[in-house]
Amino acid sequence: MFQELINTIVDLINSSGFVRGDWKQFLMIAIACLLIYLAVVKKYEPLLLLPIAFGVLLANLPFANLSSYDGPNGQNAVGGLIYYLYQGVKLGIYPPLIFLGIGAMTDFGPLIANPKSLLLGAAAQLGIFLTYFGATLLKFTPQEAGAIGIIGGADGPTAIFVTSRLAPHLLGPIAIAAYSYMALVPIIQPPIMKALTTKKEREIVMEQLRPVSKLEKVIFPILVTLLVSLFIPDAAPLVGMLMLGNLFRESGVVERISKTAQNELINIITIFLGVSVGATAKAETFLSPKTLGIIVLGLIAFSFGTVGGVLFGKLMCWATGGKVNPLIGSAGVSAVPMAARVSQKVGQEANPGNFLLMHAMGPNVAGVIGSAIAAGVLLSILG
Repeated sequence: MFQELINTIVDLINSSGFVRGDWKQFLMIAIACLLIYLAVVKKYEPLLLLPIAFGVLLANLPFANLSSYDGPNGQNAVGGLIYYLYQGVKLGIYPPLIFLGIGAMTDFGPLIANPKSLLLGAAAQLGIFLTYFGATLLKFTPQEAGAIGIIGGADGPTAIFVTSRLAPHLLGPIAIAAYSYMALVPIIQPPIMKALTTKKEREIVMEQLRPVSKLEKVIFPILVTLLVSLFIPDAAPLVGMLMLGNLFRESGVVERISKTAQNELINIITIFLGVSVGATAKAETFLSPKTLGIIVLGLIAFSFGTVGGVLFGKLMCWATGGKVNPLIGSAGVSAVPMAARVSQKVGQEANPGNFLLMHAMGPNVAGVIGSAIAAGVLLSILG
């Protein structure tokens, strides 16, 4: 009897994940724990980094079978929890719904008040296209290069949307890189901004923005949807849902729907998106030289996006006779509102009486539209 008990315990241990697991899986579990630490302790983009990190943890648990289950007669049948959650990514459902919530939370007033901000948002997409060409030179396929380049837009849902269409096998590393760099905006951007501007330029105080009427705010999402969708149809899912959410907000007649989009809906989709994307980062695909290349290229893409925005800001400063502070150009990346806050912080360091936040919000929300348009361009060319 005692021997049978010992044999049972030994069999249980031998069949456990501790014994049968691969070292790569345990390394990925350690990486997941590091990401959880960054999300919880350092508060680096926790709303998405935390579910992504736990998705990585779940995907690399040895023999947990969260992506599949055992069918009749021991046959393996697709249909685990993660498999079903991932369908929202695979079918391109989650990112547009995230954009719906973002639109409902976003005030496009600063952009409408200063339409030139659109140019700064466009200039900040420089990193996307430069990195695309750089990635092709490093022997990535055009589709992989396009998916890597979109990291430069500093827009996680857009990166996921494009990657799921062009290079789904790279979804894990690209999503983690995109959200990691979004979280590191306050660390990455200031040195670049200070290196490209003079103290005198950083001290520039901009004129107060004009008031924007409700009619302008209602017409804006309709007009943008029509123009972008007619010129670049592949951008319609992202831009259309972004503008629908904003129309909910600005119309003033669907407050209940607007609040749902801003809160319950976006929160639920964020959980599903984060866990299912994190679960794509399995050890056998994540731990490869390609992943290291993606992380490096993602940093280059994000950095050049900041460079493009600041340099165009300097050009606008010169063209307007010193009325535009070039720092607001760095907010042209799509990390809302963190990039705008960084512009404000760096501006106040140079001039304590400088208030750039609302001016920076124009390029910042323009960057959301710009990254969605860039995604549409890549999908139309490479998809």
